[in-house]
Amino acid sequence: QVQLGESGGGLVQPGGSLRFSCAASGSISSINDMVWFRQAPGKEREFVRRTTSGGSTNYAESVNGRFTISRDNAKNTVYLQMNSLKPEDTAVYYCNAEIRPIGSIVYSYWGQGTQVTVSS
Repeated sequence: QVQLGESGGGLVQPGGSLRFSCAASGSISSINDMVWFRQAPGKEREFVRRTTSGGSTNYAESVNGRFTISRDNAKNTVYLQMNSLKPEDTAVYYCNAEIRPIGSIVYSYWGQGTQVTVSS
């Protein structure tokens, strides 16, 4: 069974930094896009950053220049480095990945979500 496990997050002051990781585990044949989303209280889930299997990335304008996504294909892991955090970055952050389990088709998997609170 394929799973995504997130780690990181927590409470940070404005201007601070945090780093997340999201590791895929199980019987995996391949992983396509790995994406970070977030959902603030009372708002819909929104896209943050994406990395493709080939290493291309794209991002939401709200995090341009502050959040960096990286990927370790050997470890089936994606990272989100968040710098210059603002109170409006407060949200639950979710990892999503398009994964092909061995002997199966591609499915979309979600991590459990991790809370980030930016506050002084």
